[in-house]
Amino acid sequence: MSHITATRQSGGIFVPVAGLAIFAIASGYLMSLIPLTLSFFSLPASLASWLASTFYLGLLIGALLVEKVVARVGHRIAFVSFLALLAVTIVIMPIVPEQLTWLIARFIAGIAVAGIFVVVESWLLIGDNKKERAKRLGLYMTALYGGGTLGQFGIGFIGVEGLLPFVSILVLIALATLPALACKQSQPACEQHISLSARQVFALSKPAVLGCFVSGFVMSSLYGLLPISLQMQNLTAEQIGGLMASTVLGGMAIQPVVSALSCKMSKTLLMAAACLLGIFATGLMSLIPGYSIMVVGLALLGMSSFALYPIAISLACDELDSSVIVSATQIMLFSYSFGSVAGPLVAGTFLEQEHGLNNFFFVALASTAVYMLIVSMKQKPQIVAG
Repeated sequence: MSHITATRQSGGIFVPVAGLAIFAIASGYLMSLIPLTLSFFSLPASLASWLASTFYLGLLIGALLVEKVVARVGHRIAFVSFLALLAVTIVIMPIVPEQLTWLIARFIAGIAVAGIFVVVESWLLIGDNKKERAKRLGLYMTALYGGGTLGQFGIGFIGVEGLLPFVSILVLIALATLPALACKQSQPACEQHISLSARQVFALSKPAVLGCFVSGFVMSSLYGLLPISLQMQNLTAEQIGGLMASTVLGGMAIQPVVSALSCKMSKTLLMAAACLLGIFATGLMSLIPGYSIMVVGLALLGMSSFALYPIAISLACDELDSSVIVSATQIMLFSYSFGSVAGPLVAGTFLEQEHGLNNFFFVALASTAVYMLIVSMKQKPQIVAG
């Protein structure tokens, strides 16, 4: 078991949320930039899915290592350190535009981002009751997706060619470290963190683990392959940026609803409802062509896919003591990352089909909806709480 000593501080959520929001702007821009800038650096378009999967493989490995880092240096320093590691990978990419270099850089970036996610999630989930945790998760996801939405506009305003996009992202990451550097006394309100035993890990909610997996499976494909799929449809950079922003904005807009409903109904039923919304979105875009329909459809798909992770992680942590929250969020991120590695590789096989990615999202969400509905039917007495 690993132990972390930390001081109780009030108002500590400003530091992780402010830092996360700025990081999310940079990350949102970077995730869409990478597949779109490949041609400028004379790299093959086929590299896009491998870069996405390599990044999420790093996220997967990072999810196993983060707890030890947080145990050694604490949440605040860990947050700054992981941001600095991410910045190094961004510096390397435009300087050495080679396939192997980019794959290694994105793998290391995945490890860094895993650290950022686990630090912030555990920072916000430690302590308090279920209702307060749900509110904080809603705030976390709103900051993450709100920043991600703003980041998409960088595609049109700053562009996808040359060094300027990478320099802009580096400046944002540097700014993201400022709240943690300025508030030196800020730490999450918990006295120690304890690793979950193997038995406790296997006892975690199965729907929660699956929800995290499917969230990663779908979202990694949205970030990694949707921009290049839209580019294949001969859309302009501004149109792609607008559609990506619509997707992430939908994910942000649903967070207050998820936060409110997760305290009032079965979380498995709520995940099933989120999947059904995504199924409707994919059907809408497949049956009715047009840019405006794509804006609406992708916003609904964003609501669906981006809702799964906060519901799942909240379900996983419902009955857990604060001392094991860091370990639990690490396990949930591991499941998310495992899905994220597989997602772009599987989705890549759909790209050449008519309605390719729509078909992929439909299959993933429909199968998940069926499972969650079956589970929620078995838990029928708990569908409505209070």
